[in-house]
Amino acid sequence: MQRRCERNRKRSKRRDIYCPYHSCYIDSVSQKYQLFANQPGQLQQRGISRRNALILVSNQSSVPLEGEWLEAFWCDECQQTRWYHVHRCDERTYKLSLAPRELWQQVTGVINPEGNPSVGEFTRRQARLLGYKSIQDFHLLGQN
Repeated sequence: MQRRCERNRKRSKRRDIYCPYHSCYIDSVSQKYQLFANQPGQLQQRGISRRNALILVSNQSSVPLEGEWLEAFWCDECQQTRWYHVHRCDERTYKLSLAPRELWQQVTGVINPEGNPSVGEFTRRQARLLGYKSIQDFHLLGQN
């Protein structure tokens, strides 16, 4: 028979996610970044047939990958934060691997380190400038 406090507990239980190097519990220090597939090959790697992958990508520009995300964790043994690709195997078990650089291209809500390719060099430079002297680039405005 269950104790009353266990029976009435409504809060979710702590996720059992352990460091792949030290097997100790690791704490999440970031939000989850959902992964998306925008190419049929990315879906085929996850077991979807070529035909179905082509249909999904043609109907939707990006397909959310269920049970996969990127998340940062702190390990007490390593004394550092690492980004992992987390794959939920079932309700209470997870598989972790270090997040490769290519996987960041499949995440939404993350700033591209190279910047937006549609933004021109002038706009990029203006965004980096601090202070009032940035008006000097608009030298045509001061002439009458």
